Amino acid sequence: MPGQRSEGEPEASQAGKADSAGSADAKPAAGGDAAADSPGSGGAKPRRGTARSRGGRFVRELVILVVIALVIAVAIKTYAIQAFFIPSGSMQNTLEINDRVLVNKIVYDTRSIHRGDIVVFNGDGSWDPGSVPTSENFAVKFADGFASMFGFGHPGDILIKRVIGLPGDTVACCDAEGRVTVNGVPLSEQSYLFPGDVPSQSRFNITVPPGRLWVMGDHRFISDDSRDHEGSPGGGTIPESAVLGRAFVIIWPPSQWRILPIPATFEQSKLNASSAASTSTSAAAASTDGLLAARLEPSGSALPLSLGFAAAVPVSWLQRRARRRITAARRRITARRAARRISGPPAS
Repeated sequence: MPGQRSEGEPEASQAGKADSAGSADAKPAAGGDAAADSPGSGGAKPRRGTARSRGGRFVRELVILVVIALVIAVAIKTYAIQAFFIPSGSMQNTLEINDRVLVNKIVYDTRSIHRGDIVVFNGDGSWDPGSVPTSENFAVKFADGFASMFGFGHPGDILIKRVIGLPGDTVACCDAEGRVTVNGVPLSEQSYLFPGDVPSQSRFNITVPPGRLWVMGDHRFISDDSRDHEGSPGGGTIPESAVLGRAFVIIWPPSQWRILPIPATFEQSKLNASSAASTSTSAAAASTDGLLAARLEPSGSALPLSLGFAAAVPVSWLQRRARRRITAARRRITARRAARRISGPPAS
């Protein structure tokens, strides 16, 4: 019937609309499932990428840390402080065999060498064959320090003695009481001489030439020092340019730990008075058999490397923090520019 059809048609239309709505509702769900199942939108890959980026960042920062530590370690060893091992007894009892001492390499850039200082020096060109050491430029010193850190290069014949006479001093032995004198002033050396040793068994009288030093060991009976090299270039003295630095503290073993001060006898004001010029008299060189020159061996690289890593950690942390701040600032600038492009130009 016509009336019934007219009433049924809306129902069919409504049913069709309902079906269409159902289909429409189902599509997003299906689309959502497809999106969830698609490989490109899964969570596994970003996690793997993040792990890789973190691993690469860790390796990069570790390499940077090691490089910074090495540079700092070489700089400390070359220009500031170096540890040395005492292999002989010529400086007993001040320095015992197997002691480790720290040598300050920058002290003589701030003050002159003093009488009584225990100095480490290169014997080449004075007591030993070879050329007199000369001052090297910054880059050459750094390269030599880097090579010696890993056992390469030639460190020279490194020795350790106590400074007795400075340039212009007249050093002699002995006075009526058997004491060494400097500019006519007797030294009281009992505080640092090896027990039972006399100040010197050989006699000498020398005016120290300009730019040179007269040095002696504390164990005078066995020490091979300036007294035994009067026939060498400089009359037994060593060039100031050969001095590497001042030994100022014993760091090993713990039972020997102490500062190495200048003995009080060298603080006498009369020592600075100029003595009358005198001609140095060279005694016949005595046999040096059995004498010890206290040749030093540089200690291992553990100390400078430890100091290098200790200094590199805060340096690496600071550069990492600075890099993060720079990256964050760049991101903020990029975000602002993107926001301006999206908003478009301001309305006129």
